[in-house]
Amino acid sequence: MRHADRVVLVTGGSGGIGAAIVERYVAEGASVGIVDFNGDAGERLAAEWRAKGHRVHFAAADVADYTNCEQAQREIESALGPVDILINNAGISPKHDGKPAPIHRMDPAEWQRVVGVNLTGAFNFSRLLTGGMIARRYGRIVSMSSVAGKAYLGDIVACHYSATKAALIGFTRHLAGELGPHGITVNAMAPGRIATPLVRTVSDAANNAVVDVTPLRRLGEPSEVADLCCYLTSPDAAFVTGQVVDVAGGWLMT
Repeated sequence: MRHADRVVLVTGGSGGIGAAIVERYVAEGASVGIVDFNGDAGERLAAEWRAKGHRVHFAAADVADYTNCEQAQREIESALGPVDILINNAGISPKHDGKPAPIHRMDPAEWQRVVGVNLTGAFNFSRLLTGGMIARRYGRIVSMSSVAGKAYLGDIVACHYSATKAALIGFTRHLAGELGPHGITVNAMAPGRIATPLVRTVSDAANNAVVDVTPLRRLGEPSEVADLCCYLTSPDAAFVTGQVVDVAGGWLMT
């Protein structure tokens, strides 16, 4: 119960890695706010946890929209209390017939949307929540980067995804320096191929090719990403900040 009495906000928390993160924090005693664009899935997940006696609240929001994020923050903190831990997990990686768009065919609107969700969403909630964390001299932020932010994965993701995931690494390191004097740690995780619905939008051949060059010879599980996330925000990692930790089974070791 390392997170008993803590309030956690997880963006993109209604499915995949996000839902696994919610489950892990609930198991560790936290109250959890879920923010997601998918209102039906988010409310259903929150209701399932409440039915089991846990404090979980869902707020629908487009993380790329600052006003939406403000509304979600107010709703979650009204229901659960001030947020101690922010998990910037929301992310998208559009495909076209299972393949990423090359830059010369990419719709500019698609670029803007990916940047809005993957990068601006992390800024929006960090901007909204760090003031309270500074005042309380405690806070934990973890953002979901990717090995694609550190290496070329052209057969799997497009340039907008790689760019946003690389940007989150710089964002994390800057905030770690800026917020460290206020008792706030900021870290990032860089998952490899994790068995989520998003990963399944890519062909089996592409995923199998990754497995073949991954030392552990398998895809990762969402629960394994969630375990690391909870560690990075726990008392066990109180002296860990500004780090980008791979969760990739040894694939693309950097």
